[in-house]
Amino acid sequence: MQSWSSVSVPRIPGVASPLSLFDAATREVRLTEPGQIAKIYVCGITPYDATHLGHAATYLAFDLVQRVWLDNGHDIHYVQNVTDIDDPLLERAARDNVDWSDLAQTQIQLFRDDMAALRVLPPREYVGAVEAMDEVSAAVAALLENGAAYRLSGDEYEDVYFDIRTSGRFGYESGYNEETMTSLFGERGGDPDRVGKRNRLDPLLWRLERAGEPAWDSPVGRGRPGWHIECAAIAGNRIGPSIDVQGGGSDLIYPHHEYSAAHAESLSGVHPFARHYTHAGMIGLDGEKMSKSRGNLVFVSKLRYEGVDPMAIRLALLSGHYRADRLWTADLLIEAGERLTCWRAAATRVAADASAVVASLRAAMAQDLDTPKAIAVIDEWAANPDLDGWSVAMAVDALLGITLAP
Repeated sequence: MQSWSSVSVPRIPGVASPLSLFDAATREVRLTEPGQIAKIYVCGITPYDATHLGHAATYLAFDLVQRVWLDNGHDIHYVQNVTDIDDPLLERAARDNVDWSDLAQTQIQLFRDDMAALRVLPPREYVGAVEAMDEVSAAVAALLENGAAYRLSGDEYEDVYFDIRTSGRFGYESGYNEETMTSLFGERGGDPDRVGKRNRLDPLLWRLERAGEPAWDSPVGRGRPGWHIECAAIAGNRIGPSIDVQGGGSDLIYPHHEYSAAHAESLSGVHPFARHYTHAGMIGLDGEKMSKSRGNLVFVSKLRYEGVDPMAIRLALLSGHYRADRLWTADLLIEAGERLTCWRAAATRVAADASAVVASLRAAMAQDLDTPKAIAVIDEWAANPDLDGWSVAMAVDALLGITLAP
């Protein structure tokens, strides 16, 4: 699948600061220690209603991870999937009386356009579940063969499920207890009450064909995959058995990242699947999480259509820390637009050396992507007419992804 267009990232003079990130599995901010090639997998959209500001905030967070790694001299192997076949997509297509694949393609293109406008660095590999169907079904077959999966018995459909007891470490990524996992599993697409499962928390790996649903031939029968195995197979095949960061929104901590890690580790025998499990907070509107199910969405494309500068959208989202749940308001966008105007005026100055400002910006970003502190550093610079503009503007472009060109 084609990704979106990239942008040039300036090289900044001076000494870079290594990146530390919060890891959900260890519950602490730890130094990331990638090799020359930093490996990151970020879970992509289910393309039936893209791109709201919650999506944008998540992908901006992992754009910043890439930018700090690039400043430290790493090459980056970034993979992102698209869940272009799943129940929510089929349900939306049926509701709107459109073909599910046409709906997916329309929303994927809209997402690409939004990411390009926000200057989000694209993944090296952008992979749809449909195009990866053979490798995903092969992963399901491998799990059946090694005893980590089983077919549901005593049911009309002998769907394939993952046996969580075979993992040996299930629950390490989220740290949730069984009661919490069972509750969230039911709320977030799982089927804890399906009869015939060995454990209520066992997740679906392969759904055998039902009448009227799309299906694909596979070694385990004609059907389509569950959600979690999709990411495990795509990440493992594209990047390898162990990656530096698995990213996504905080609602993916469980079940999605817990299960995809268990699947990946059962396939490869390598633990941990990710050295950091890092998650972006939720964006809210009117006191509630912004989500498709609630319908309280603010879309990037709509803001762009209304003439809002994408850099102001980006700056407004970066005004809060990436891990924090936070509310979106019209005032945030107004403030971001005023800030952007101020920064752009300061960027034209020719004045005294501002290398200390660049160093402070680097330090803020290296400490768990502290964008509120980084913005405060740049605000202070913009208010000081004695400091040079060009060098700081290049650093803001490189590390925050905000171009100060008008």
